[in-house]
Amino acid sequence: MPENRVRYLLEALPYIKEFWGKTFVIKYGGAAIGEAGTSTLSPSLESFIQDIVLLKLVGINPILIHGGGPRISDFMKRLGMEPVFKNGLRVTDEKTMEITEMVLNKINKDIVLALQKHGGKAVGISGKDDMLIEAEHSDFENLGMVGKIVRVNAEILKKLIAEGYIVVIAPVGCDREGRTYNINADIVAGKIATTLKAEKLIYLTDSPGILRNPAEPDSLLSTLTLEEARELLISGTIKGGMIPKVESALEALSSGVKKVHIINGRKEHALLLEIFTRQGIGTQIVC
Repeated sequence: MPENRVRYLLEALPYIKEFWGKTFVIKYGGAAIGEAGTSTLSPSLESFIQDIVLLKLVGINPILIHGGGPRISDFMKRLGMEPVFKNGLRVTDEKTMEITEMVLNKINKDIVLALQKHGGKAVGISGKDDMLIEAEHSDFENLGMVGKIVRVNAEILKKLIAEGYIVVIAPVGCDREGRTYNINADIVAGKIATTLKAEKLIYLTDSPGILRNPAEPDSLLSTLTLEEARELLISGTIKGGMIPKVESALEALSSGVKKVHIINGRKEHALLLEIFTRQGIGTQIVC
């Protein structure tokens, strides 16, 4: 009914006022982007694109970091290569790095085109552009060309934001000798949020959020303090792919980011439901 629509808008109004002019760093996981082996964007990604454009139109500055793991693995398998992971990180030799960069570049441009289709002014870059992400070897002997971040060049991001762009970032970096590195997108998002002192760091994943019991989807923890999240890490309650998200969240919160959210990116309009409603839909971590 029209009255309900007005009520929803009024509920969002205080949040729009609060966040006008603020920067949100948003990581969209590769598992939610679309089916491996296709170029079709998933319905949840289409709604996510609309959410991003709306955020920009109400005065928020979204910076988007995307993954692409399932598509990278699928492409490797089609070439007869078997993906190898250690501690959740893809072992990356020279050929794997070439495939990774190619697939991420395609995803990056697909997202940019989708944003533009919905009226957004978007630009896609990788961590190699203007040395956005300066990196070095993380553990060459075991992981190959997987990098750890040395420095984030905030100036290029500030310039693009000032020019009204929605910035879409592929998570690769480089060193000063021109070597390219594969970098975990969760870590990239956390470092960029920390460097920019972002208002929010938001992870969209294939999980409802942080669960008290990973085997029970209904055991969602809607709010955690920094210390509570750290205790869940130490106890082993937080496992697998959630570990780098929470570790990056803790670093970001300790470095000036106001709040971190972990939400289900496969739920349509998850971003708006988390940001502009009182109850939200996922887990928020606060200092």
